[in-house]
Formats: sequence, structure tokens, C-alpha cells
Amino acid sequence: MVMLGNLRKTSRNRVGGVLRILVGLVFIMAGILKVLVPSLGQAFSGQLEAAGIPLHGLALYTFPIVETVLGILLLVGLHARISAALAAVSMAVATYVHIVIDDPSLFPLQPVEPIGPLVLLAMLIYTVIQGAGAWSIDLQEPTHGGF
Repeated sequence: MVMLGNLRKTSRNRVGGVLRILVGLVFIMAGILKVLVPSLGQAFSGQLEAAGIPLHGLALYTFPIVETVLGILLLVGLHARISAALAAVSMAVATYVHIVIDDPSLFPLQPVEPIGPLVLLAMLIYTVIQGAGAWSIDLQEPTHGGF
């Protein structure tokens, strides 16, 4: 069994650091744009509805917040493995959405094929396995011996 404290252990891997930072920036931008750009928010709503995602109304308002928070955690490299695992779940759902929807108007800034979600999913899996990498808060030893 993996101890919770070990989840933050990482190396100074620069590839991992760059991948984590890039994914963090993508998640921050995607979360913010869903709220600030009405056409993107409407497309996201249409995606949720067309894919039959449960609790559509709740997901419509909470997911952009969750996406932005996960992006910030990944950007700074705090609890990166846990954040990447949660973000990977969202990219698995996004892949599903891309597969079941064939309406290009619901994907205004990306192809209907799940290229983006699959690339991000691969980067997130790398972060889950390798840790936060270089330039991360997770590189610092916890001072309280806890999570």
C-alpha cells in the first residue's frame, strides 16, 4: 500500500515538470473560458446534454471550477499525482464525449475526434506515474510530516 506521504515524492525530472505545467495551463484556460466565453459555455452544455452525462446542470457549473482548481494545482505542482489522477478521470469522460457525439458545432475550438483529450490523458498518466517533476511544490519535503 502506498503511503499518502509518498504520493508527493518526485524527482527533478524536467520533462515531467514541463508536461505538468503545460497540462495545468490548458486546464486553467479551459475552465476559465467555459465561464467567460458564452459560446464555449453553451458548447460545453450541449456536449454534456448530448452525451447524456448525469447531473448535467450541476456539472455545467461545477466542472469549470474543478477544472481551474486542478489546473492551478498542476501548474504549481502541489499534490500533482492526486490532481493528475482526478484530471485524468475528466479526460476519460471527455474522450467518451468526443466518441459519442458527432455534432461538430459542439466542438468549436477542437476536432470532433478525441485527439486533445487523449494527448492530455497521456500527459496526466505520465504525471501520475512519475510525479510532479521539476519546479514543483511537491519537490519540497513536507514540514509537518503529513499529507
